[in-house]
Amino acid sequence: MKTNNPVSASVIKRLPRYYRFLGELKNKGTLRISSRELSDMMKLTASQIRQDLNCFGGFGQQGYGYNVAQLHAEIGQILGVDKGFRTIVIGAGNLGRAIATHINFSTRGCELIGIFDRDPAITGEQVGDLNVRHVSELESFCRQKKPVIAVLCIPKAETQEIAERLVTLGLKAFWNYSHYDLSIDYEDIVVENVHLGDSLLTLTYRTKEITG
Repeated sequence: MKTNNPVSASVIKRLPRYYRFLGELKNKGTLRISSRELSDMMKLTASQIRQDLNCFGGFGQQGYGYNVAQLHAEIGQILGVDKGFRTIVIGAGNLGRAIATHINFSTRGCELIGIFDRDPAITGEQVGDLNVRHVSELESFCRQKKPVIAVLCIPKAETQEIAERLVTLGLKAFWNYSHYDLSIDYEDIVVENVHLGDSLLTLTYRTKEITG
């Protein structure tokens, strides 16, 4: 489902939370839920939930609320979980291996098809269902398999170069775990920078506030 009007980044960031909470309700056998009940669960206002969902059309019914399974499926479609975007991981160190083996890509709109590293010593090692390939194989692999998304688990100094290399090979999106705020001068490329250290610092700030 697409919308003709631009959707704010804050709404987009809330969509996965809606999808996760609705998935939990669906698994519990909940058939329907009101915006007020959903707001209590998610610690959002009912008005905020209605405004967010109205960005993509009307899903609820007055006096009935939301059909949980239907809304879960609709938000999944909005998020693209049915797309199966071909995805590769660059960097087969501890973080890359953890992401490749513990993230359920298939339920999040992706199909993990390759993992690469520059270290020849680990080429051929098995990570999950995949064998580590050397980065020298990127060109031939991408021409044949046509991945769309790359997960970057590489040192900061290597990030910009490898990203630009991947863009020339047709990749369109980056889930970037390096410490480099990836900025690519292409209008049709999307980047999600993930800073785990920043998240921890946010936690320490909030802990400081409640502990004095």
